[in-house]
Amino acid sequence: MFTGTYTAIVTPFKDGKVDELAFERLVRAQIKGGVDGIVPVGTTGESPTLSFEEHIYVIELAIKFAASKIRVLAGTGGNSTDEAIYLTIAAERAGANGSLQVAPYYNKPTQEGLFQHFRAIAYATKLPIVLYSIPGRCGVEIGVDTVKRLARECKNIVGIKEAGGNADRVSQLRASLGLKFTVLSGDDSLTLPFMAVGAQGVVSVASNIIPREVAHLVQAFAIGKPSVALKLHDKFYPLFKDLFIETNPVPIKAALAMAGQIEEEYRLPLVPMNPKNRETLKATLKACGLLQ
Repeated sequence: MFTGTYTAIVTPFKDGKVDELAFERLVRAQIKGGVDGIVPVGTTGESPTLSFEEHIYVIELAIKFAASKIRVLAGTGGNSTDEAIYLTIAAERAGANGSLQVAPYYNKPTQEGLFQHFRAIAYATKLPIVLYSIPGRCGVEIGVDTVKRLARECKNIVGIKEAGGNADRVSQLRASLGLKFTVLSGDDSLTLPFMAVGAQGVVSVASNIIPREVAHLVQAFAIGKPSVALKLHDKFYPLFKDLFIETNPVPIKAALAMAGQIEEEYRLPLVPMNPKNRETLKATLKACGLLQ
C-alpha cells in the first residue's frame, strides 16, 4: 500500500513557532519532485519537542498542502499507548492516509508489551498502520515474530519502516510475511541494498532536499533498472551519509537552510551543527550540485 518514496519531512520553525509558509513550500516541492507521500512529525519532524496541539496542527497542514496529490503518512506514535491512540485518532479525523507508529522509546517494553501496544492502536483506528522499528533510538526492536503476529491479528497493520541497519532483517520479514506486507527502508544509504532483498521503497530524509532524485532511484529499481538506481545511489551516497554526520534532523535542516528553503531553527535539546561538520556538509552539497 505505502510503496515508493515517502519523505520524512522536517518541521520548519520561525521565531519559535511552526513556519507555515515554509512548510507549504516544502510540501509543494515534494509534490513537484514526484514522491509518493510525506511523513510529517516523525523523527525528522522533531515530534518530541512539539506539543500535542502543534503535532496535530502540523499533520493538518500536511494534509491541506498535500491536497490529495500525495499521501500523508502521519507520525502518531509514542511511548504511551493512550497518547499514541489520541494522536492517531486526531490524524484520522484530519484526513491522513495512514499512520506511522514508532516503537515505544525509553520505557523498553517486552515483545508482548509491543504487541499489545500496537494492537490497541490498530483497534482504535481504521487507518492503515506502518510500524517503525528503530532500535538505535528506542532501545527495542520490533521482533519479526511480533510483526507477523500483529499483521495476522490486525488487518490494518500493513507495513514496517525498517531502520535497524540490517538487510538480513528485510529478508526475514519477507520470508515471514510475504509480499503483501510492505517493508520500507528507514535509511537512505540502505535503500538500494534493502530493495535488492525485497524492500519496496524508503522513508527518506534526503528527499527533503532531493525529492526527484530519491524518487527516481526507487522507481528505477522497481521497474527493473538497477544500473540506473546504482548510479544515483553512488552519486548521492556521500550526501546520504553526511546528513547523519550529527543527529537527525539537524544536518537536513542545515542543508535546507543553506539552500534558502527554511530558517535554520531548532528546539532544545537540538542545537546547530558544529562548524567543522557544517563545512563538511556544505562541501558535500556543493559536490552533489545542490549549492553553488
